[in-house]
Amino acid sequence: MRFASPWWLLGLLVVAALAVGYWWLLRRRRRDVVRFTNLELLETVAPRRPGWVRHVPAVALITALAVLTIALAAPQAMAKVPRNRATVMLVIDVSLSMKATDVAPTRLAAAQAAAKSFADQLTPGVNLGLVSFAGTAAVLVSPTTDRNAVKRAVDNLQLAESTATGEAVFTALQSIDTFSRSLAGAPDADGPPPARIVLLSDGTQTVPGPDGENEPRGSFTAAKESAAKQIPVSTISFGTDYGTIDLDGGRTPVAVDDAAMEQIATLSGGQFFTAASEDELRRVYEDLSEQLGYEEREVDASKPWLIGGVALLVLGLAAGIALGRRLP
Repeated sequence: MRFASPWWLLGLLVVAALAVGYWWLLRRRRRDVVRFTNLELLETVAPRRPGWVRHVPAVALITALAVLTIALAAPQAMAKVPRNRATVMLVIDVSLSMKATDVAPTRLAAAQAAAKSFADQLTPGVNLGLVSFAGTAAVLVSPTTDRNAVKRAVDNLQLAESTATGEAVFTALQSIDTFSRSLAGAPDADGPPPARIVLLSDGTQTVPGPDGENEPRGSFTAAKESAAKQIPVSTISFGTDYGTIDLDGGRTPVAVDDAAMEQIATLSGGQFFTAASEDELRRVYEDLSEQLGYEEREVDASKPWLIGGVALLVLGLAAGIALGRRLP
């Protein structure tokens, strides 16, 4: 535990002195009693006092002073508090493979339901944006605290051909940069807010090609650019290895590409998740919302000490009145 005003702790020396003084008075009282040789007379002039209970008022008051002194020193503790400024870009794959039914009812429908739940779980201070991508990428909602705008856009997602994963990440980075620059002139601006991209996809990049991740607009190049901008990409590989779709009159396999999604997360400094059902996807989003919506921060922890000190003070005064019909 750290203290914001540690000099107040010197007051504990005064408390310790009071405790020693109380002990010394008890010793002196016992010595004076022993010197009183006529014990029969002593019993008549000095009525019996309760045993250890008589020390409760003094002990409670001395302890209360110690606890209140610690409270004055302003103890600090680490706690999870809601972020009051952060940017999250939710990037969702809407390529044709997302109509596979290996995740009920379809990959896209499950992703839409989980994405709306994610929007509701984020703390109010987080600005959430939405990018959809297939052969190209588009910003559907710029970062905003209006969760309804994001959920409406999620409901209107439409499938299209191809998968331009790299282009999607670059588009999200551009949206974050534009939003951050719009905040630069704000009176309370303290640098750009922390940002994160959450990328959900189920397949291999096809634009500029499955082997083009390292091309200028490829997914691996985009991940490295994210790392350079200190904007991690948390990836979610959504689907199963046995997913198929109807294409050109036949069944086409659309297995997830875990390796590529994990590499994007690694290169960008983000986290990699897998989800093979809507429930699993919701749990991933719950984990992410906890990480993105809250931060560890040192906060004032003096309130419990103040409450404890006051409670002990009241106890000491009440005990003194009850036992001696006077303050100790």
